[in-house]
Amino acid sequence: MVMKDRLSRLKFPAALPLLPLRDIVVFPRMMAPLFVGREKSVSAINYAVERGNIVFLSAQKQADNEAPGLEDIYPTGCVAEILQVFRMQDGTVKIMVEGLARGVISAVQEQADLFVVEVQPLIAEFRPDDPEVEALSRGLRLLFERYVKISNRFPGGLALPPQGVVDPEELGDVVMSHLGLSTAERQAILEQASLKARLEAVSVQLEKEVEIIQIEKRVKGRVKKQMDQSQREYYLNEQMKAIQKELGRPDVKSEVEELREKVKKAGMPKEVETKALKEVGKLEQMPPMSAEGTVVRNYVEWLTDVPWSERSQDRLDTKHAKDVLDEDHHGLETVKERILDYLAVRKLSKSGRGPILCLVGPPGVGKTSLGKSIARALGRKFVRVSLGGVRDEAEIRGHRRTYIGALPGRIIQSMKKAGTVNPVMMLDEVDKMTVDFRGDPSSALLEVLDPEQNKSFSDHYLEVDYDLSPVMFITTANVLHTIPAPLLDRMEVLRMPGYTEEEKIEIAAGYLVPKQLQEHGLEPAQLALSKTTLSYIIRHYTREAGVRNIERLIAKVCRKVARNVVENKKYPSNLRPADVAKLLGPEKYRAEVAAKHTDIGFANGLAWTETGGEMIHIEVSVVPGKGRLILTGKLGEVMRESAQAALTYLRSRAKRFGLPTNFHARTDIHVHAPEGAIPKDGPSAGITMASAIVSAFCKVPVRHDIAMTGEITLRGKVLPIGGLKEKSLAARRAGISTIVFPKENERDLEEIPKNIRQEIRFIPVESMDEVLAAVMTKPVFRGTAKVRVGQKKKPDVPRVDTATGIN
Repeated sequence: MVMKDRLSRLKFPAALPLLPLRDIVVFPRMMAPLFVGREKSVSAINYAVERGNIVFLSAQKQADNEAPGLEDIYPTGCVAEILQVFRMQDGTVKIMVEGLARGVISAVQEQADLFVVEVQPLIAEFRPDDPEVEALSRGLRLLFERYVKISNRFPGGLALPPQGVVDPEELGDVVMSHLGLSTAERQAILEQASLKARLEAVSVQLEKEVEIIQIEKRVKGRVKKQMDQSQREYYLNEQMKAIQKELGRPDVKSEVEELREKVKKAGMPKEVETKALKEVGKLEQMPPMSAEGTVVRNYVEWLTDVPWSERSQDRLDTKHAKDVLDEDHHGLETVKERILDYLAVRKLSKSGRGPILCLVGPPGVGKTSLGKSIARALGRKFVRVSLGGVRDEAEIRGHRRTYIGALPGRIIQSMKKAGTVNPVMMLDEVDKMTVDFRGDPSSALLEVLDPEQNKSFSDHYLEVDYDLSPVMFITTANVLHTIPAPLLDRMEVLRMPGYTEEEKIEIAAGYLVPKQLQEHGLEPAQLALSKTTLSYIIRHYTREAGVRNIERLIAKVCRKVARNVVENKKYPSNLRPADVAKLLGPEKYRAEVAAKHTDIGFANGLAWTETGGEMIHIEVSVVPGKGRLILTGKLGEVMRESAQAALTYLRSRAKRFGLPTNFHARTDIHVHAPEGAIPKDGPSAGITMASAIVSAFCKVPVRHDIAMTGEITLRGKVLPIGGLKEKSLAARRAGISTIVFPKENERDLEEIPKNIRQEIRFIPVESMDEVLAAVMTKPVFRGTAKVRVGQKKKPDVPRVDTATGIN
């Protein structure tokens, strides 16, 4: 084995200055220019120049380290000779170096302004007659020649010394000096002590570079071929046009000409047509495959696809409209009357402005389906825009064309879908829009729903005025308090209260059952649901203001019956309540019933929720304590304040109730609303809580067949509430015979069905005194005449409570 000690032929100083390198690894036989600017690096250059121009080059582990220590520098590097030195005016130095031999730092002599190191040579061992080394050397040489031939890095070519002149170790270093590898990859090869392993690693890296270059050439070839094909098609198309013209045949219409004709036939306003034709002119000047051309083409197509003059012919027959509305929906007389009024006005006036209605009601009462019926009655197209969860203004107004993938907003998209300028457009769930950093969609709707502004609605994408005034807008909502006041002010609110049980039975028998029989392929003879059975389903399996769950339950019964029909099982075709219970399972709800007996400290109240009216029970217990008011049952803030107002009312009139002034000082008052897991809030339970508290302290029970609703003030006045109809329906379901309500709500009695007004006695009240006179089983006032409900009490001298100063 022969040891080739290349360092022995060079007279190196015993100590060499260390020059750290960034993003470069120098190999032996490699020449490289270096720019030196750091103080320690400049000192190392000066040290080397003074002592024979020999320096030790080693790469940094992190290139961004401005002040590397020895631990930040690879120990293996290259001994190099400085060939040229150029000193710049800014203090930096440019040098040209040539790598001489590999080396490893063996010792360090650190000085104040530079590192001086002792280097141990890193020598590769091999036999000159080793066939494996010879094979690796030949293969590497051939591969490198192929790399030079296909690479663009060597415009004039690169010639290696003849075979046999350069030994294998030198060949590997020459090849590495021309490969553009990462610092880590070059350093790994530099540190390799085994010549065989080093040649294998260089061959692998060179093979990768050759493969990458070939892939790049293939990709470039495909791209060039596609471009050549596009140019060829363009040339042939132009040639074909010239031939057609020479033959006198009609020219094949180009895409631009077709767009120009569509613009002229769209019936646009003059200014819109001018803008569209201008965009078509731009498109004509653009290359066929340009990205900007695609944007312009899409914009012009949107302008031509949106309806500008196409209009549905309104059917202004009020009798036909009434028949259609009655056919599709039971009840809802207020809404139906409003639609018929609109048709009558349209028949007398030629004004094309459509109304903007807001249908407000609990889920399942038919708001969305009513919109479809209105469109059918008018003979117009119907489009629905769901606004639930919309939080971006661009959903309404669209995105500007500068954005990639921009589109018009939902309003313009719906107009395109309708295809006419006067559809019935339903904006569903308008109360469920939200606001975030992208804007407020409800503010964008202000222009859409304002009759004075929607004549010139501006979409960010179209950037032209669009007339929305012929559109009949119908919005739907479950509640009004979440709709911004400016938006609500632009709409005509029509309330759709919950259905009575009789109405639900009629809807189920006349609409839902036939619909589900048809959808499930059943004949009326195979399944019949009597009104008694439907009433049983409604009472024991649903708790809603609408009929959505009723329809689901009827569908479930139809599925069970369809399966029996398919499997040839015997079943009763006329289902009774007991048969329905077997199909639907155990009852989910118990029927609301009033208490059968009177109890001290217990009162029936009425509540109004999004799903309709509900009974609410108030229980009050008085126990020894420290004067605390304990409120339980998951009561909201408003309801808690009502309880405090009710207690203050009682304290201010303690003497009238025969109670000591400080009756509450050693007593805790516990007010509870059962079904504690259900949140409750609102002021309408004020008189209910006051009655229950008076009952608990005066030991006089409240009538069990009476329910009440109304807000209480500190002076004992009863203020109006909402949802009287829904509350009346809940009272009727529970078997309540009398309802006490605020006198100011007498105007709402007209909305209550006539049969309910005949079954239930309604007592209007203005003060808490009248409430107690109506609901208590016996008088609770001491030393005063009994207040008769409906009669005015004779005025007497006001008595002032000395403890509170309140009348």
